[in-house]
Amino acid sequence: MLSIGRAVGIAVIAAAVVAGCSRKPANRPSPSRINTDSLLREQARQDSISRANAARAAAAAAAGVAAAAGPPTNAPVSPSERTIIGSTVYFDLDESALTEDARSALEGKAPVLLRHPNLRIRITGHADAQGSDEYNLALGLRRAAEAKRYLSALGVPENRVEIVTMGEERAAVQGNTEEAYALNRRAEFEVIAGG
Repeated sequence: MLSIGRAVGIAVIAAAVVAGCSRKPANRPSPSRINTDSLLREQARQDSISRANAARAAAAAAAGVAAAAGPPTNAPVSPSERTIIGSTVYFDLDESALTEDARSALEGKAPVLLRHPNLRIRITGHADAQGSDEYNLALGLRRAAEAKRYLSALGVPENRVEIVTMGEERAAVQGNTEEAYALNRRAEFEVIAGG
């Protein structure tokens, strides 16, 4: 028969073993869960804020563009106006969002388009050689569409602007350097009627 002291000792040891097994080691971090729904909601909120800010900026720019355009005319497009229309807009890597420089360039094109109501243009979106052919075609189209969308926000009727994509097919600069890639991420503009 066990003595009471010995039984208590065994009970204390058993309790310590059970308690030791049920505790997590102090150095093991608890797994963290990422709530993807929260991340998606936050991204959607940030995107909405960005779009609202861009719309406000475009509305402010549109007022300036309308004033700069002056009255509509049927006069031929001047060589300097043709240069303004033909200037290329560049994009950041893997982006179709307009940079500040791109918005400024489009704000320069809009008065010419508004001054010459018969002028129609084509915007061709391009991509660098990074990525698949399908991805680059889609990216080029998004770039052209974003430029058209901004011109429309500046008051240029959408039916005067057509968009196409070339993806990576017509590189402006050959090569696999960052400089060459940067020059190939672009939207080109050409007069297709009325000029």
